[in-house]
Amino acid sequence: MEFQAFPVNEFDPAIKGMVIGGVGIVHVFLAQFAIGGGFLMLFFQWLATTGRNPHARRFLDGYFKVLVLVSFVLGALTGVAMWFTTIQISPRTIGVMVTEYHWIWATEWTFFCLEVVAGYAFYRYGKRLDDKSRFTLLGLYSIAAWFSLFWINGILSWQLTPGGWTTERTVWSGFFNPSFWPSLIFRTITALTIASLVACLVITTMKGVDRAARRSLQNHAAWLLAPMTLMPLLGIWFLAVIPDDSRSWVLGGSAAMTLFMGLALSASLLIGLYALIGLIRTRLFINGATAALLLALAFGATAAGEFVREGVRKPFTIREYLYSNSIRPDEIATLREDGCLSVDPYPLRNADALPDDTLRMGAQVYRMQCSVCHTVAGVNGLTHLTGTWSVEQKRMNIAKLQHTKPFMPPFAGNAAEVEALVQYLSWAHDADSYQTDTINNPVVLSEIQRWLDDAGTEAGIALVSAGKGEH
Repeated sequence: MEFQAFPVNEFDPAIKGMVIGGVGIVHVFLAQFAIGGGFLMLFFQWLATTGRNPHARRFLDGYFKVLVLVSFVLGALTGVAMWFTTIQISPRTIGVMVTEYHWIWATEWTFFCLEVVAGYAFYRYGKRLDDKSRFTLLGLYSIAAWFSLFWINGILSWQLTPGGWTTERTVWSGFFNPSFWPSLIFRTITALTIASLVACLVITTMKGVDRAARRSLQNHAAWLLAPMTLMPLLGIWFLAVIPDDSRSWVLGGSAAMTLFMGLALSASLLIGLYALIGLIRTRLFINGATAALLLALAFGATAAGEFVREGVRKPFTIREYLYSNSIRPDEIATLREDGCLSVDPYPLRNADALPDDTLRMGAQVYRMQCSVCHTVAGVNGLTHLTGTWSVEQKRMNIAKLQHTKPFMPPFAGNAAEVEALVQYLSWAHDADSYQTDTINNPVVLSEIQRWLDDAGTEAGIALVSAGKGEH
């Protein structure tokens, strides 16, 4: 078996998902601001060109400076940070994505380059151009920015719903997957919303413009908020096309995912209703504090939505192809025979701090199979999660891991590695509870092997979907 193993980095006391999630949420928010900002500026340029709002051009020039300074600069930095963190946390996942979709990535980068060139050209020469030229340049920027989203969305949605790719292994069968369109429309509406809320905030800072003129500008910007009322329908569409087990996590199987899905949809609906009733129907003027609060609400909805998008893929990072710990389903059986440490060539960091070889072995098993989603004693710490379990419970629950928690992958190792991990967690929780020499006890290993055999090598979600298991 050819197994790709990569060195890993620890971020204790934070889990790796928090690191990439924190960077990713900020990047996604800024990127969507850049995309929606293009359409908003195109709309306001049309207002200026047709004479529908005499202050539209002045607002547009000020708004674009904010977009360049915030979205272009910070967006570029967080984009690089995303690649830097993902190749440290899940290099095998990134490797598959690049291998399968390198031409899609290249196409996306081409549109991104056009977006940047058009944006900076407008920043440099926009004030000197006539309205028709400005409209054309902003049109190029908007199209390029949206198509950048279009290509990336296909790859991200493929991770959850690969569709025909799992059998056909073709680019387009994976790219135009079942969740492609609801995800694309959802992200497009989110981008318009963020851009509109930033516009409302920028408008409150305009000097030399009376309240009535600023209210008129805000009312125009609010039209891009109205589609937010469609978010609950898009949420239903998204739930309808994702796998049964993923849907079950959101609909009560995972309290955290249910909560965050509800927060995302509720915040989106509130923003949309406020826009329809407060800004479009009654034409209210909102001050800077209210605009900032609405923008923070949109950021919270974005964060909650990204949490759900990542969470519903469990136990996979690429559905049916690669588990969250970077082990493929077709590799489990071999690793059960040979042991997972047979394919891990990297030395253990701070090995001398552990008393004996059993604990060092357990630490290596933890590093390879658990550390991507857990710490030892920090966030989502295993000593907290297993602290009340007896030794026998730890052995059985880890050996039958996909039955213990269906959103975790099967244990990919032999009986001795299960026991090493059990003793390592016991020692980390309470050094006095560590039992020596059990790794060589044939009775203990035989019992663990029986549990491994009972568990099988199939993902727990398959058993749940077939009605053979429970959440």
